[in-house]
Amino acid sequence: MIKRTIEISQEPAHLTVRNEQLLLLAKDDERTLRASIPCEDIGVLLVEHTGTTYSHAALERLLHHGAAVVICGRDHLPAGVLLPVAEHTEVVPRIHLQMNVSKPVRKQLWKQIVQAKIRAQAANFAHGSPVRSRLLALARDVRSGDPTNVEAQAARLYWQTWLEDADFRRTPDGAAPNNLLNYGYAVLRAAVARAIVAGGLIPALGIEHRNRSNAFCLADDLVEPLRPLVDERVRELHLDGYTALIPPVKTALLELLVADVRTGDVAGPLMVALHRMVASLVRCYEGQETQLLIPVGALLGTAFHED
Repeated sequence: MIKRTIEISQEPAHLTVRNEQLLLLAKDDERTLRASIPCEDIGVLLVEHTGTTYSHAALERLLHHGAAVVICGRDHLPAGVLLPVAEHTEVVPRIHLQMNVSKPVRKQLWKQIVQAKIRAQAANFAHGSPVRSRLLALARDVRSGDPTNVEAQAARLYWQTWLEDADFRRTPDGAAPNNLLNYGYAVLRAAVARAIVAGGLIPALGIEHRNRSNAFCLADDLVEPLRPLVDERVRELHLDGYTALIPPVKTALLELLVADVRTGDVAGPLMVALHRMVASLVRCYEGQETQLLIPVGALLGTAFHED
């Protein structure tokens, strides 16, 4: 079943539950029911309106059903994520598995992630374009662990030409459409973290990313090759004249979670594909496989085909 993404941003609401249904009540009159949604249908609840309140039961039932609760700050960007404590039957063995992954395996996985990211960036340019060809050439140059930081070389080329003639710099606190990119990346990161927890892994134990204050290192690793999905959607929005995080923009970015993608030989929504990617990662950790299955979206459908 495809899980739903629920956003609360236009009006404040009080969230409670009854009979396993998440109830959205009017904040000024809690007798007025605005919506009723089965908790088991919710994959991500994104709350932006600062006037929103919650009952303890609402948060508990959402977590029980595996939802990720994303809280936005005053800048409208996600400020934190509430994730369920994993109840996977193999959670303890998988934590030990994560902690004992060999350095060569991590380096090979990071190579695959970087290559997939660069190829996905290349797919955001037209066939035959010089930028696409140069990015694909860089992807071929990535070695185990990416010791020469080809990822950064590709990023410089990619962002210099991403908006063609526009004078754009990719920096989180920069001018629009950086704000749109920040929002899209944060939503995708939360969905990846949710899939990691559901797979019995710990988001803090990364492949390449390592930061003692970052609880989502593994999510930051796995989100890398998926960022171009956000990039292409944001570029479309920007070219249509959108610069602010208004409702149509947020809706367009949230819809990426249900966009059709392909993971190996299986097609389906991105939110489902994330679970396949995590399951593939576990098999790589266990030594059953050497190739990480990374979702390739409709926008990335030609990412692995060279010109």
